[in-house]
Amino acid sequence: MPSLPFVLPHWLYWGTLVVFPIVAMYFVQRQRRRGAPQGPSLFIAYMFWLCSGFMGLHRFYLRSNWGLIFIPVFLLILHTTDVIRDKREDVSRTRAAVGAAVSELEHAKIPPGVTATPQMQERLAKAEAAQPKVKSDFEAAQADLTQWYSYSRWLAILMAAMLVGDAILLPGLVRRQKLREAAERANAPPEAGVPEVPQIGTQEDPTLRVHTRLTDAIEWVNIRAGEYVAYWAVISVFGYYYEVIARFAFNSPTNWLHESMFLMYGMQYMIAGAYAYQSDQHVRVDVFYVKFSTRGKAIADIITSIFFFIFVLTLLFTGWRFAMDSFNPGGIGEVSFTEWGVQYWPVKLMMPIGAALLLLQGISKLIKDVIILTRGRA
Repeated sequence: MPSLPFVLPHWLYWGTLVVFPIVAMYFVQRQRRRGAPQGPSLFIAYMFWLCSGFMGLHRFYLRSNWGLIFIPVFLLILHTTDVIRDKREDVSRTRAAVGAAVSELEHAKIPPGVTATPQMQERLAKAEAAQPKVKSDFEAAQADLTQWYSYSRWLAILMAAMLVGDAILLPGLVRRQKLREAAERANAPPEAGVPEVPQIGTQEDPTLRVHTRLTDAIEWVNIRAGEYVAYWAVISVFGYYYEVIARFAFNSPTNWLHESMFLMYGMQYMIAGAYAYQSDQHVRVDVFYVKFSTRGKAIADIITSIFFFIFVLTLLFTGWRFAMDSFNPGGIGEVSFTEWGVQYWPVKLMMPIGAALLLLQGISKLIKDVIILTRGRA
């Protein structure tokens, strides 16, 4: 297989983080208005084709056993890639041997005017005799590598032809499968209703049932911010999919992919903190808290909020300083230490932004705790 020299442009990385959640949220809302989908989806089928078509999963999604023909071709591609890796090492080894033999021959040559000793003549003879052998080994290794490259190229062409053919056939395959499943549902007994699953979390926070205009406005912002960055996790699926294929099928591992993903998850962690706090999804030691009354919980939260605000304000001011230190209006600013060289100031700017959202959520929580304390109930 040919190598993949692709390196993600910075503008595409940041553009994807901004645009992808908007597009994803639009499609999710549209699907919610339409209701639960019935039968296979053409969009999902193409997603399977794009991400795992080399394994025939788009065919399995449509309950077609023709997906089995993709598996041996893909396994052969993996085998040829592994063999090519070994053949490259053979070429490198034999090329080094040729260089060493040439160097030895140059050193073994008897300078003019020098009387050759038996040892010098023996060394020269050995160096001259080694030349044809190492050159032959090098040429054989190169020819072997070229042959395996040819096998890999034809397998890649075969896989590409199969994928392109299925890309054209997918709309018709989805329509036929929808008709088959519709007929199965018409003849099947009615399905039992899906039970409602309660939201995961401690659910011990009494302020979840308290609402004011100010606190609802703050929480609306934090909920939207949390939902927005939640879709970044989908990007990582595509990213690591590319890395696995590039590494094992094309023998082209990357550095930029790993760096881009851990930077993305760091920003997601900062922005989603307020959302986790709002929905009571954060870690809490409930040994004593669960035994308190509603008013007792509000008192405990008000007292411990002192430490919360000390932490958040410290995070806000230090995060802002770190972000400003990485931003240089007259230059490119602080960049990563790898060859990707992505700018760090947008990443570090998420620290004060995340702290500000967390601060707002803490204020909302404090307001609702005070309301509970004054009313004596949620």
